[in-house]
Amino acid sequence: MSSGIHGGLHNLGHTRSVRRSSYLVHTPDTFIRTQIPGTTKARVIVHVSPAIGAGFTQYSVEFEPGGVLGDAAGQRFVYVLEGAVTVDAGPHKHAVAKDGYAYIPQGVEQRLSAIEKARAVVIEQPYRPVRGVKAPELLVGHEQEVTGQPLMGDEDLQVRSLLPDTMAFDFAVNTMTYKPGAALSMVEIHVMEHGLLMLEGGGIYRLDDDWHQVTAGDVIWMAPYCPQWFGALGKAPAKYLIYKDWNRHPLR
Repeated sequence: MSSGIHGGLHNLGHTRSVRRSSYLVHTPDTFIRTQIPGTTKARVIVHVSPAIGAGFTQYSVEFEPGGVLGDAAGQRFVYVLEGAVTVDAGPHKHAVAKDGYAYIPQGVEQRLSAIEKARAVVIEQPYRPVRGVKAPELLVGHEQEVTGQPLMGDEDLQVRSLLPDTMAFDFAVNTMTYKPGAALSMVEIHVMEHGLLMLEGGGIYRLDDDWHQVTAGDVIWMAPYCPQWFGALGKAPAKYLIYKDWNRHPLR
């Protein structure tokens, strides 16, 4: 009787996932796999989309060997979490391995195919052009080849900017690595929204007036003006990948 009750009730509906008007904490125990047009032998987990009020989409793709992800609805950023993928973008072809990434401009015919079993996080957003500024071109890189910079002089908190800091780009993607015990020096409140994926370690995230334990694999969406703060906990560094929209006038 006891084992049957436990099997039927599972965890009594408990989860660390939380959905509020100003943020979402999306934990792996609540992930639902689906398909989107252009995918073959691949499963998609949509974390953030306009359905929640976001101006971008962030999703994970789990590729089987030979799996494919097709064209994007806008500009696309891909970060490989496991395995390797081939990025075909127009006349260009690149192999991108774990912790490698690619930015693919809007309107470029493209195809991502898995060389082996692989996982990747994908961010897509319609491109917002600026008069007199040339739109960005295809960019491929690796996170470890980007020089880290201390945030506000704190050597225990290193930021790697994966996209150039130029007006051509209307969003940024960074990794942020915290030594154990390191924390943001202030609670941030700003017009930019975020999509965040915990890559390693964990800690405490303040979102609005709430506090959440987060760990590797968790995804967070933060709406504009959501109060936010993070501190690393544990004996290992904490690291996350974070998107933000920027470099555009707020009326646009």
